[in-house]
Amino acid sequence: MSSEREADRDASTEPRWLDAAEKEAWTGLISMALLMPGRLEAPLHQESGLTLFEYMTLSQISEAPGRVIRMSELAYLTNGSLSRLSNVVKRLEQRGLVTRSPDPADGRYTLATLTSSGYELLVAAAPVHLRAVRELVLDPLSKADRRALARIAAKLRTRPSDYHQDAR
Repeated sequence: MSSEREADRDASTEPRWLDAAEKEAWTGLISMALLMPGRLEAPLHQESGLTLFEYMTLSQISEAPGRVIRMSELAYLTNGSLSRLSNVVKRLEQRGLVTRSPDPADGRYTLATLTSSGYELLVAAAPVHLRAVRELVLDPLSKADRRALARIAAKLRTRPSDYHQDAR
């Protein structure tokens, strides 16, 4: 009986190898995940000096009411951990693009506010980013492909486990 349990245990720890279709799907996804950020970031960084994550951060703040948002909500929207976001916002703050302050409604939270300089940079960078997104992602796809991509992304999207914590 112990040999049966050992065989069951061995079978459960054996890797489930990918078949050809699974391997094609996986290698396609990982290639895209590794290549696309750099391709989207290069023109943005060249024209505006922003990384893709910095651009996404500024963009999310710009869409918030009054261009003010809690850091915890911003981490959720940018799919970034609070520690990463805090470091990025600190750099943006040093450049005069964002300010941080305690939330007057609840001092446990920190607010990020887009400055007028940050908004001006974002407005200037937006067409560059939009051209890259269209050229590299959207235009090569049909409407059906775009719907499928959105559906697949929604299924695979995960959030950092610490987005509920407040950035200091």
